[in-house]
Amino acid sequence: MIGAHAANATLYAGRLPYDPVKSFAPVSLVGIAPLLMTVNNNLPVNNVKELVAYTKANPGKVSFGSSGVGAAAHLTQELFKQVTQADIVHVPYKGTAPALSDLMGGNLQILTDTPSALMPHVRSGKIKAIAVFANKRVPGATEVPTISEAGGPAIEGSTWVLFLTQSAVPKDIVNRMSAEAAKAINSPELRTKFETLGIESVGSSPEQAGKFLDDEIVKWARVISAAGVKAE
Repeated sequence: MIGAHAANATLYAGRLPYDPVKSFAPVSLVGIAPLLMTVNNNLPVNNVKELVAYTKANPGKVSFGSSGVGAAAHLTQELFKQVTQADIVHVPYKGTAPALSDLMGGNLQILTDTPSALMPHVRSGKIKAIAVFANKRVPGATEVPTISEAGGPAIEGSTWVLFLTQSAVPKDIVNRMSAEAAKAINSPELRTKFETLGIESVGSSPEQAGKFLDDEIVKWARVISAAGVKAE
């Protein structure tokens, strides 16, 4: 959803056949999955402070991969780069799998993605987890420090799911949909499932969901503008 309804509002401004915000009505924020930053085992760093120092001592030699231009992982690393002045170069891939393969093979130094995608490989010793882009540790990856705990800035980056409907849907129906969604999202069974995947279940009101979306659009617009990111 970060790409479709937050980043795309800037990346494809005026180029879409619909308005990525005004054409839809927020229903409920379902869940948030903070992103995890990992490095290959050959990189001589074990925390964020060491990583930033290493990139500055080795300019142009450290690359970070992502599942594509404008993806949550790409923009989160661009935010990290802007805040820390880390000297890292973006290498876009067509999906997480090829990027992860290059990370484990030593051809890529940094990869940020969801805990569910990366933690199995961290726990098997194939890559190292450096930090999670959140202000608290994440279920499903509790052994990984937050970015501030790892010596970095308190920045956040995540992928998330937010239910939307058409903007023409009556408000009372939107409210009813939101209430039912929240009830399901916060059921013990679904909450437990989300936690194993490193996802924080939410289940918000339409107003809360709308504010979250607006804040994300503003946040990533600044990152996209500062980094000069262009749509593929």
